[in-house]
Amino acid sequence: MAAGRLTLPDYFILLLYLLVLLILGFLRSRQSTSTLEEYLVAGRRLSLPAFVATLVATWYGGILGVGEFSYLHGLSNWLVFGVPYYLHAVLFAVLLAGRARRAPVLTIPEQLEAAYGRRAGLLGAFFVALLATPAPYVLMLGVLCEMIFGWPLWLGVVVGTFFSIVYCLRGGLPAVVRTEILQFLLMYAGFVLILAFAIAQHGGWEFLQQHLPASHLTWHGGNRPQYLLVWYFIAMSTLVDPSFYQRCFAARSEAVARRGIFIAIGCWLVFDFMTTATGLYARALLPDLPNPAASYPELALHLLPAVARGIFFVALLATIMSTIDSFAFLSAISLGKDIFGKLGRQGTIITPALLLPLATSFSAKWRMSAPAALSTMVLGAGLTSLWLATAEADRYWLDLEPIYAGLALAAAIFLADQIRQRGPSQARAEGK
Repeated sequence: MAAGRLTLPDYFILLLYLLVLLILGFLRSRQSTSTLEEYLVAGRRLSLPAFVATLVATWYGGILGVGEFSYLHGLSNWLVFGVPYYLHAVLFAVLLAGRARRAPVLTIPEQLEAAYGRRAGLLGAFFVALLATPAPYVLMLGVLCEMIFGWPLWLGVVVGTFFSIVYCLRGGLPAVVRTEILQFLLMYAGFVLILAFAIAQHGGWEFLQQHLPASHLTWHGGNRPQYLLVWYFIAMSTLVDPSFYQRCFAARSEAVARRGIFIAIGCWLVFDFMTTATGLYARALLPDLPNPAASYPELALHLLPAVARGIFFVALLATIMSTIDSFAFLSAISLGKDIFGKLGRQGTIITPALLLPLATSFSAKWRMSAPAALSTMVLGAGLTSLWLATAEADRYWLDLEPIYAGLALAAAIFLADQIRQRGPSQARAEGK
């Protein structure tokens, strides 16, 4: 799409962005990240500007979806992806931000464990890892790289993910914050730029009124009220958002946490105005796009000259990558520290899950059926994990090591599957 339509200066700007991102990411902090508190929550020294920039930048990983919705439904984008989340962010600031900052913990699972015990902490870690998975944003980044560079989707995913997370795993939250301050500035610069060109070339509100379907300028955008209402419940996810809690844990003070969220809401409001307006211009100027998800990139190619195009595409990359690095970091913490770090002995969990499905996969005679193999992987790992969670003073339920329980279940599934495949008499005969 954009591949072949960008100029050498555009690609230079894209390359420069990636280079600066890596420099900032690998820049050594004045404080060592050797302590867990420094690595996970930046030593609880996050200033107000840094707090706002990193919280705002983490919010918009689905930017191409925002463009698609604005292109298709107009102003209602603000009522779907804006207002519900502002309201719940206000609730978070009033009810939870100060309490989160006061809590002597580093992660959500630690808070759950302190309040409800070890098993609740482990289960909470699993849910946090699911909630913070960057997979949807990684895919969106791959799609954007495909649009910009003409790469295959898999290559865009691999390269984009590498540049998004390589620094955060080494430098922890301080590295994430440094890069997200840059990405915050680029996000706003890119959309200010494209709106300035759109207004200068075509005019403002009157132009949009003349060239948009009437429904695009209504509060509902052609959607049923029930559809809009459900987003006010979906937005309750803000109250369990790991990035909110991590930033509050990292804030310099309770006041920084509370005030920072209120300022972030104002920043989101401004950015949502710009993204919605950009989607409206895309619909007005390019009414027959076959792929509305490409509305922002297509509008940039239609409106912007060289260099300006490069800056806008950098803004799109920065918007998605700033979400990926935060979510990848949070997910890694939940898996590495709050699940495996508490359970320990990853091999204890993985061996019962994979031993028989993998070993028998090489033999046509003994190979498990697909449902049995999947059951062994899920149930073997699940039972072993639950058994590990029963630990008290290094002793497990029934005084039995967890790996034995997992292996026994795996063996039982294997035998039942063999009997089902061969019949009881044949299985007994071959076992002799």
